[in-house]
Amino acid sequence: MDVSGVPEAPPLMVKLKPIEATPETFKEFGQVIGASPDGEEFGPQGAQLDLSRGIPRFYIMHLKDRPLKFAVITHHASVTQCLGSIGGRIWYLGVAKPSILDSDEIKGDAGMNVVKSSCGHFYVPPAVEDVRIFRISGPKFLKLNRGTWHAGPFFEADTMDFYNLELSNTNVVDHTKHDFRTENGVLVLIDD
Repeated sequence: MDVSGVPEAPPLMVKLKPIEATPETFKEFGQVIGASPDGEEFGPQGAQLDLSRGIPRFYIMHLKDRPLKFAVITHHASVTQCLGSIGGRIWYLGVAKPSILDSDEIKGDAGMNVVKSSCGHFYVPPAVEDVRIFRISGPKFLKLNRGTWHAGPFFEADTMDFYNLELSNTNVVDHTKHDFRTENGVLVLIDD
């Protein structure tokens, strides 16, 4: 119930079909990085990282009970992020394009739904219709561009382990959330 005593309406269930993550399908959000021969030199096919605003943190996340649905999506304004499953098992990630604004963009665009993050930057919340779901399978990882909205990882197994590369304090000082259930009355379901 909300504070007026009126029961809240159940969220609208939006079903989205996953797209297989490939370098081409994921390019608006980041990169898909697959195996390369040992000794291959760095180039455009390598992860284009921005870890310049802090101390990098590379760790293994152990996740439990991540069913194929979400309402909250997040972005990191100061860092790229890399995620991949250990063992190459199938997993899913919801994404939307970055929407961080420069100060000159804020002044010139009246009518935009501009929000100031608790982290200090300005952004436009992602629209439900702009969310895409990606299916990631096999020995590859995703590099998310700075500011890419993301929800997940999600998976059908009881537990999975993921490697994660971000900054040591990303989830403390650079973690902006948008709640589709609260703000839009929507719950996103991954329909695979």
